[in-house]
Amino acid sequence: MSSQLSPDNPDSMIESRSIDVVPLAERHGKVWHQGPFWFAGNFVLTTLVVGFTGPTMGLSLGFSILAIVLGVGFGTFFMAFHANQGPTMGLAQMIQSRAQFGSRGVLLPFIATVFVYVGFLVFDTILVTQGIGIFPEATWFWYPVIIAVSILIAVIGHDLLHLIQRWMTYILMAVFVVITVFAFIHFPNAAIDADAAVNTAGWTASGFLVQFSLSAGYNISYSVYVSDYTRYLPPKSSAPKLIGSVYAGAGLSAVWLMSLGALLATYIPNADPISTLRDVGDMIFPGFGTIAVLVSSVALVSIMGVNAYGAMLTGASAIDGFKPMKPTVRLRVVSLILVGIVTLVIALAIPDDYLDSFNSFVGLMLYFLIPWTAVNLVDFYLVRRGRYALLDIVHGDGIYGRWAWKGLTAYAAGFIAMIPFFSLSFFTGPIAARIDGADMSFAVGLLVSGLIYFVLSRGQSSKQEEEQAIKRSAEEFGLDDSH
Repeated sequence: MSSQLSPDNPDSMIESRSIDVVPLAERHGKVWHQGPFWFAGNFVLTTLVVGFTGPTMGLSLGFSILAIVLGVGFGTFFMAFHANQGPTMGLAQMIQSRAQFGSRGVLLPFIATVFVYVGFLVFDTILVTQGIGIFPEATWFWYPVIIAVSILIAVIGHDLLHLIQRWMTYILMAVFVVITVFAFIHFPNAAIDADAAVNTAGWTASGFLVQFSLSAGYNISYSVYVSDYTRYLPPKSSAPKLIGSVYAGAGLSAVWLMSLGALLATYIPNADPISTLRDVGDMIFPGFGTIAVLVSSVALVSIMGVNAYGAMLTGASAIDGFKPMKPTVRLRVVSLILVGIVTLVIALAIPDDYLDSFNSFVGLMLYFLIPWTAVNLVDFYLVRRGRYALLDIVHGDGIYGRWAWKGLTAYAAGFIAMIPFFSLSFFTGPIAARIDGADMSFAVGLLVSGLIYFVLSRGQSSKQEEEQAIKRSAEEFGLDDSH
């Protein structure tokens, strides 16, 4: 990759950065902006669906919400701690992983990440089309339009995504405060009067574990995004405030929407996100349900822009490990168009009755990312403690090498340890089967990969990086020697 890092056109509204380092001169933004960004990013219809799980397995509303709170609280912890990597290094999330795995060794988590991004883009495209509700069968029209809008948002880039997410937070809160208050007042009373609750069981261990694991894994999956949207912040940004802002935004929206989903699934038979939301909204006053669904659909298009942006960054990083590329605006645009085309082809080709299998496929790809986040966080906070040779990361041929055996060993061990805990539509591991399909693999992968990497890296000296390569990187990117 070329070391020439100046913007193609400083006056252009299109972001010029991609997989290169963001220099001090271009650092901007406020830490508190991360809160609304991740609130809106998580406040989407797919989050609502996660809350349906506990009640459909016979878990009471109270225990479902408890499992959601505990699961989200646990999973968001790992997601939020990636946030500090952005301002410290000024790099996109996944390219940082070259320091742990090597510029080519990191290919496997890169590929899994791109598949996850594209998978979410496909599902979101289908949901937005259903949410719009105008000739939803005309997928040949709606899919290209929806994908094109999300790609346009991603092309313009970082600042537009932040602006949209911030305003979407205000709109979503205004709409869903009304729906949530109404739902929590209306449905319990209606059920008492008519004995209409769909699920009345109090406690099932399997339901609690499944709801907990889905809630935790859902927010852990956001780890691949985080520093993509914090890397423009000044390097001296407060780490506790930044981590806290991300944690609060992503955690609050997940707990809120999942808990609302649990309530709806408790009292409404065969609840689905779009029709149920529309029906509940119309109970407040006619047409409000349509407003709620449309607002939710717009929020989904926004998060599609976030997914497309991440797929572009990760895909470019993967290719650059084998064939160095100059990070230009043209590269951004071409990469995003390719992402859009792949998403459109899959969305048009996938039949409705294959959606569950496709969801399992996305889940399988997420399994490949759990060991990555463990190794990445342990390296940043416990091994190298935020001190990296940036030039060697972006060029891919420096002190971190092409293949880093410590990271790869820890990654492989963690993934293998997870297999008995997998719970998918086409495969259930022996331990998952014993706990009625509860998928606790994320906890195993985090523990095993993180611990092994820490042990293998114990006593590792970073003096060479600090005295030589870090100084060289600082001069190259206009950063001080502490970064």
